[in-house]
Amino acid sequence: MSWETDREESRKRLERDLETTGKKALAHAGRAGRAACAGDGIRPDWRGRYPRSVTFPVVGMVGGGQLARMTHEAGIPLGIRFKLLSDTPQDSAAQVVSDVVIGDYRDLETLRAFARGCDVITFDHEHVPTEHLRALEADGIPVRPGPDALVHAQDKGVMRARLDALGVPCPRHRIVSGPADVAAFAAELERGGHEVPSDKGGGGRRAGGFPVVLKTVRGGYDGKGVWLVGSEEEAAEPFRAGVPVLAEEKVDFVRELAANVVRSPHGQAVAYPVVESRQVGGVCDTVIAPAPGLDDDLALHAEQMALRIAQELGVVGHLAVELFQTRDGRVLVNELAMRPHNSGHWSMDGAITSQFANHVRAVLDLPLGDPRPRAKWTVMVNVLGGDFPDMYSAYLHCMARDPQLKIHMYGKDVKPGRKVGHVNTYGDDLDDVLERARHAAGYLRGTITE
Repeated sequence: MSWETDREESRKRLERDLETTGKKALAHAGRAGRAACAGDGIRPDWRGRYPRSVTFPVVGMVGGGQLARMTHEAGIPLGIRFKLLSDTPQDSAAQVVSDVVIGDYRDLETLRAFARGCDVITFDHEHVPTEHLRALEADGIPVRPGPDALVHAQDKGVMRARLDALGVPCPRHRIVSGPADVAAFAAELERGGHEVPSDKGGGGRRAGGFPVVLKTVRGGYDGKGVWLVGSEEEAAEPFRAGVPVLAEEKVDFVRELAANVVRSPHGQAVAYPVVESRQVGGVCDTVIAPAPGLDDDLALHAEQMALRIAQELGVVGHLAVELFQTRDGRVLVNELAMRPHNSGHWSMDGAITSQFANHVRAVLDLPLGDPRPRAKWTVMVNVLGGDFPDMYSAYLHCMARDPQLKIHMYGKDVKPGRKVGHVNTYGDDLDDVLERARHAAGYLRGTITE
């Protein structure tokens, strides 16, 4: 049998398998993770770029951070080859990927040169200029997620406008041009505010008006590019950079949630359990999967909303929908991220198929894996840099104290406040799982010494 005939037979078998899978409908049990499957006739075809002896595709990853590092790790068991475009040889993923190109992702010709020899391009950040991605697509390079989808994670103004058009609940918002415009927006919020009852933590005050949240429409993460301002005078700083600014109401929320979904080009999608994300100083500190005490109907609503957003925006790969759970029992969309996300790191050890493995499958248009959890509870705690750079010496204590502990380090230099790794723990008792994860992260950082 010739190579071409063998590949065509494999492709036909895949089409039959996917058609059978689609008919089985995959809608899984409640909060334990669910999936939906559909087909639109798109199937992977990797012929034409490599010598016939090469049968595995090459994934081009733009960005050399820890997300790229962990995505590469998930592709190793599948024999998937990775090519990396990294800023420096010291970047987290550049330390472990064998095929590394050092260059500037903002330069189109650098991107084009990098894309040669790649079967698909994906990302560990959303900062590649949208017009460059369109140019790559025009060159015939599959870009996943594509620019028409990714722009909704790149530009908060575009994202808010599209979600409004879809009827997706969001905080009240407006693009503002200066401090006076911010004050006018706050006045509108005050006029449209509502009473927050005392038993809901509001003390009878009116919601709306100042304080107002200001965000740069592009860039910003982990609390960067975000300001909470209490007056027109305080609103001046965000405009000094000369970039558009989005104003949003300060939501009266009880906690932050995240709905993580993955979608493939042919329309199959899976949803992970909705998780609770706890922030410290604007940075994700702890993730609990599934979110404790979350009403089943609200969890299902959040999952379905995330799946709908992925479908409507044409997302391919992982989509994280960051949510506010409000005091009056709603969920509002805060942010979108179209890449593996900190709120999904728990899935590396706590789910049947991790977010990273499913992202690889999705961008290659392979059937997606089961997102259901392996344990009743999984807790992820980020390890931030502190005053003790020798974290390896802490392994002895952490591993001896908790043989089930999973430590994931990113190969980064330890700097105060910098994400350098995370730990995962799991089990049937949430208090115990939380304590184990917090102890390990604190000991690695040096804030706990016994």
